[in-house]
Amino acid sequence: MSNGAFNSSGFDNQGPRYSRGGGDGFRGRPGRGGFGNRGLNFDRGQNEGRWSGFNGSYSSRGGGSSFPLGSRGGRNWSEETKDYWTRQLPRNERQEQELFKKVSTGINFDQYDNIPVSATGPDFSDEASTISSFAELSLHRIIRNNVELAQYERPTPVQKHAIPIIMSHRDLMACAQTGSGKTAAFLIPILNRMIEEGPGGSLNAVFETNKRKQFPVALILAPTRELASQIFDDARKFAYRSYIRPCVLYGGADVRSQLMEVSLGCNLLVATPGRLTDVIERGRIGLDHCRFLVLDEADRMLDMGFEPQIRRIVEQNNLPPSGTRQTLMFSATFPHEIQVLAKDFLSQYIFLAVGRVGSTSENISQNILWVEENAKRDALVDLLANSDPGVLTLVFVETKRGADSLEDYLFSQKFMVASIHGDRTQDDRELALSCFRTGRTPILVATAVAARGLDIPNVKHVINYDLPSDIEEYVHRIGRTGRVGNLGIATSFFNDKNRNLARGLVELLEEVNQNVPSWLRAMVTDGRQAAFQRSKNNRRGGGFGSRDYRQQPNPRGGSSGGYGGSNRFGGGGMSREFGMMRDDQSYGNNTQNVPSGSTDWWTS
Repeated sequence: MSNGAFNSSGFDNQGPRYSRGGGDGFRGRPGRGGFGNRGLNFDRGQNEGRWSGFNGSYSSRGGGSSFPLGSRGGRNWSEETKDYWTRQLPRNERQEQELFKKVSTGINFDQYDNIPVSATGPDFSDEASTISSFAELSLHRIIRNNVELAQYERPTPVQKHAIPIIMSHRDLMACAQTGSGKTAAFLIPILNRMIEEGPGGSLNAVFETNKRKQFPVALILAPTRELASQIFDDARKFAYRSYIRPCVLYGGADVRSQLMEVSLGCNLLVATPGRLTDVIERGRIGLDHCRFLVLDEADRMLDMGFEPQIRRIVEQNNLPPSGTRQTLMFSATFPHEIQVLAKDFLSQYIFLAVGRVGSTSENISQNILWVEENAKRDALVDLLANSDPGVLTLVFVETKRGADSLEDYLFSQKFMVASIHGDRTQDDRELALSCFRTGRTPILVATAVAARGLDIPNVKHVINYDLPSDIEEYVHRIGRTGRVGNLGIATSFFNDKNRNLARGLVELLEEVNQNVPSWLRAMVTDGRQAAFQRSKNNRRGGGFGSRDYRQQPNPRGGSSGGYGGSNRFGGGGMSREFGMMRDDQSYGNNTQNVPSGSTDWWTS
């Protein structure tokens, strides 16, 4: 049986449910009668172990003591309230099982030790700010126990360097490859300091507003709903058995239920910029006592779309100024232009660059195939049919209509497939991702909405059905596989439409010691590439922006440290093996010129 192939009549009303535009089932999709109404239910407000109320105290639904905000020590921070705040709550076995699901670190995890790392900044000694194990950190016992439950034994390179920097109260701009543990790198030290230093003046501020307005101590901004939700889940994991209450705000979901959750207490807030701005304007969130500001996928956050919203949040909402708060930026790419812009939010910061995995690690095998537009569907079906059954495969397309069209086509070819893009409701997107993660639908067709930050550890194959318009986005897409040391394969369909990527792809393949197809190399040497050499994707002087621009006399941009690769999987691709015919039309006659990524990022 081919990868994910199935008999549609065998689902018997047990498949996932998607409501596109409302209603049950696949509306407008009569051929999907086998998918019934037994979809997965998502109710973050009812998760086991969450806090049940905020009536003068925080109360753990999983049992344990309440935090006495109104007794003796009162609303202000004192030795008595500190004793309660740092107290470890009783275990909740059901919640532990939910939060701490085992994730394999992959057979190549040891090779992370060979990754080159550099850290630069004023008054900073790199040698004095590195750990080799979590045991070296003076973590509070709550955080230490959660790190052990998560089976974190050895820190990844970004964690080795970033955690000590954050715990020493320094601002940080961290450039590290996708899937390298960036989320834990900032959550562990922030939560540890929140426990040890306490909520500060936020307690009194909450009472002064009669609890209507919450004042988070830590704010984490993310560009997409999926990434925000994922960070929130990780925050719940590392805050387990503590009085710290994480909350999440993102667009596409009912704002009233989110406000209800926030009203129960919010010490750490994960949010997308648009929804956060809305909630601040409603007077339900105040940033006056925020001590930690994190921008995850910061390059996208500060790019054309989100910069005004970020500046508004940072500069116009009583957020403590740079130098008073601690600001952290994490991403896999930091082009020079973004570094210059980001300095407006940072003070005396450390630039941490975790370079590419060395050529011996061989994490991701990259294959570039020449495939004409009219042959892409056949090429994709052949590729999926020859893959191992059950392998999680992520297929990227350029447009939302294209995602729907390709999903329908693969379904008609008897593949178990789902799709996500910015026009789907949040419930539909969460359901599709859940079915993908668990293998119920091992093929996921996605626009750029899924390209950034999503942590799905077991993705084995990423297929660029439509290549992105720039090399930085390509880096993020292929980073969905080969995560945390696991092996992965990235296959990309290339044709005349993608000539602007030729030089960038050749440089990237050479950088990670992979075979370059002869036709691709010839395209780069062709005189027609002169215009490309002058484009913003020219990566001279630092490769993917993994150098601190402050250290370069004539800094030029790029995005961050690439990926390890392997020749064992045929990493150079093949020459025009699929599709010798030309057709100026894309699949499904969908020829939109605006890539979905340019609008999906606004879905916040």
